[in-house]
Amino acid sequence: MTVAKVEEISATSTVSFEDAIVKGLARAVKTLRNVRSAWVKEQQVRLDGKKIIEYQVNMAITFILDD
Repeated sequence: MTVAKVEEISATSTVSFEDAIVKGLARAVKTLRNVRSAWVKEQQVRLDGKKIIEYQVNMAITFILDD
């Protein structure tokens, strides 16, 4: 039987949402083993006036627990 766990993480980038996702996943796999999927739950931006200065994603990371 396989059992999975879900952890939520938040990642930011000054470049794009995609970059924030890639950086967040890269960091998650350093700590979590057997990562199988990620669900981007929320996206938001931070502004300075009319200019976007930061992209943020909140993700749910699913990984398989060791036996």
